[in-house]
Amino acid sequence: MRSVLPETAEVNDAGRLEIGGIDTVELAETFGTPLIVFDRKNLESRAAAYSASLGADHVFYAGKALCCVAICELVASLGLNMDVCSGGELSTALAAGFPPERLLFHGNNKSIAELEQARDAGIGRIVVDSFEEIDRIAEVGVKTKLLIRVTPGVEAHTHEFVQTGQEDSKFGFSLADGIALDAVKRAMELPGCELTGVHAHIGSQIFELTAFDLAIERLADLLVEAKDRFGFSASELNIGGGLGIAHTKDEMTPDPRDSTRRFREEAQRVFEARGLQMPAVFVEPGRSLVGSSAVTLYRVGTVKRIPGVRTYVSVDGGMSDNIRPALYGAKYEALLANRPQVPHGPLVTVAGKHCESGDVLIRDVHLPEDISTGDLLCIPATGAYTYALASNYNRVPRPAIVMVQDGTPTVIVERESTKDLLRLDRRLDGSPL
Repeated sequence: MRSVLPETAEVNDAGRLEIGGIDTVELAETFGTPLIVFDRKNLESRAAAYSASLGADHVFYAGKALCCVAICELVASLGLNMDVCSGGELSTALAAGFPPERLLFHGNNKSIAELEQARDAGIGRIVVDSFEEIDRIAEVGVKTKLLIRVTPGVEAHTHEFVQTGQEDSKFGFSLADGIALDAVKRAMELPGCELTGVHAHIGSQIFELTAFDLAIERLADLLVEAKDRFGFSASELNIGGGLGIAHTKDEMTPDPRDSTRRFREEAQRVFEARGLQMPAVFVEPGRSLVGSSAVTLYRVGTVKRIPGVRTYVSVDGGMSDNIRPALYGAKYEALLANRPQVPHGPLVTVAGKHCESGDVLIRDVHLPEDISTGDLLCIPATGAYTYALASNYNRVPRPAIVMVQDGTPTVIVERESTKDLLRLDRRLDGSPL
């Protein structure tokens, strides 16, 4: 369990889980549950590992993993760049004072309005995803650096819902039939823009790094042809993100230093073998920066024991604050924050409070046999794609996020209230409430 908790997690003298120097039971009592507890030191440590290997200016934080003003501010202060994939994420980064020249804009269907927003902000890079987007960039008059997103035909060994590098993908230009090569040519001709390189993202929660090696080879092959045909030499090679993190004791988190060093060395080998100029290597970690930095605390409500069948431990959150288990079978561990050293008993199922049979956070997990109403359940490794994917299903307000460091808690996202839920509602005649 220690391997999936944030690095400052420990059991304190009261026998309770502590993160960032603060008792999690006290956090729950002060800020309510469900509660996302974010360990600032953990993120800073992960960011430092990436920066030590590639340099901070070659790392783009994938904002889709967790995008709020405070996280954007922290990422900016650490010297990292950031990628955004919607007008809303761009607005959040700008509200945080993120330097626009250090922003990169992703997305398979950027609208005219979003490209105008990027133009007006002076965004540093756009990853071009379609021929229609090339036309839109010309129409809007964006002047920035461009990268061509390529689908390299690499299927990472991960869940099909988070594979993005295979041919059958909504993202990017295929290598087949000269499509990506044509995109390079057309992007080179865009007035006021500079095509600096190519980009690929092969998926998420990846542990087998050989898939990245194959992607680098195929991108290099494309660039050989682009050089021969158009005289184009890439100065940037962005291999995306996707490094996994451990959510259970059976998984091992890849080390950012070792992984990025491997990527750079593989690119060096591949590009030298093809007689190509070595481009700068960029990565886009999201989950591997923030995923292990947070836990979610829930209060246990109903415990339903069905003799000979199953025990359901129901908590005061669920699929509205963490859709990942229901969406693509994500697996987690759990422990009781109020008594983490109590021996674990038989397997139980942790269920949410929503009116869905599929609202299950953990199908099978060992928890103390005497677990009961009022216990404080902790699920680690919930910093990425939990709050970012949160909803108001069953009209349940989204949780708060509290950042902790050296004994000080700071609310970086307020808990929603029922008033927030009703704010946009209108009566039958269109009048406000």
